[in-house]
Amino acid sequence: MAYTTINKHTDYFNTKLYSGNGSNGNAQTGVGFQPDFTWIKSRNYGSSNVLIDAVRGVNKHIISNTNAAEVTSTAYIASFNSDGFTLNNDGDVNGSSRTYASWNWKAGGGQGSSNTDGTINTTYTSANTTAGFSISKYSGTGSNGTFGHGLGVIPDIVFWKRTDSNDGAVNWIVGGPALGSETKLVLNTNEAKTTNSAFPDTTSWTNQVVSVKTYEGQNDSNATYVAYAFASKTGYSKIGTYEGNNSAANGPFVYTGLRPSFILIKNMDHTKDWNIWDDKRDIDNPLEKKLAPSTSGVESTDLALDFLSNGFKLRQNGSNFNDSYTYFYMAFGQSLVGSNNVPCNAR
Repeated sequence: MAYTTINKHTDYFNTKLYSGNGSNGNAQTGVGFQPDFTWIKSRNYGSSNVLIDAVRGVNKHIISNTNAAEVTSTAYIASFNSDGFTLNNDGDVNGSSRTYASWNWKAGGGQGSSNTDGTINTTYTSANTTAGFSISKYSGTGSNGTFGHGLGVIPDIVFWKRTDSNDGAVNWIVGGPALGSETKLVLNTNEAKTTNSAFPDTTSWTNQVVSVKTYEGQNDSNATYVAYAFASKTGYSKIGTYEGNNSAANGPFVYTGLRPSFILIKNMDHTKDWNIWDDKRDIDNPLEKKLAPSTSGVESTDLALDFLSNGFKLRQNGSNFNDSYTYFYMAFGQSLVGSNNVPCNAR
């Protein structure tokens, strides 16, 4: 039985749904904490996935469905607040008559400070060791090196984006031990995994540092980067892979040790989009409403899975999430047991 040191997962991750009004000052509350990282996607209008964090600053955003550089604008999020965030009038985050999902994570509580554990000093690192999440900003050196992630454990996965405009049309890079060494996925496309010696050897990652080579998506000379690092935490988050079975009647059950509130899935072996399910947009099993980080498309309802007390089960077949391939997933949620090794009674 899994035990967790996190009594309430919504202290560190929460999904917030809201409606846009097209006006500056649209304050959203009910997140449960001050976010350090907010990811927003319109549900009913084709628009970009907008990602904003406290390390780079609320006036700077990047987009998960394109390879574009960071954009500086005050039209998106005006501020992170103690229980949410305030929006300005850009249609990607606050269009009139549009509905939105926002996924929010708590890192170290603000911008953080430089981490000097590696050969590359980060400009800022904001780390939450309890929840296994950190955000780092750094400048590339063009030479093999390391940077400090601040988690105190080896990250399972890191999402990188080059942010400078000098050569900013560079794909997102997703890599880590969860995928295998020298292996990457690309968040802004549907492409399958690629394995190449140009990508970091994740077997050299440590509790303090992540290694990077000279690949332009991670460590080009004088380029700037943001890195989102995640480590699994018992009863709160689980990052890994599973094998699909292509069964429409009895798909695989994936044990996570928690009841998911959010799941991100990507087919590693085939050109299929990334997809997100959460229990705020779809409150009952089977969950069918998905959004795609790798496209600007609207919410669709063509795949079904169950969120269960200790994992998730695929209720359909399909190459996006249940064919005869290997799939990467990230799940966040809540264990049915309490902290300090005190079990809670299941209901």
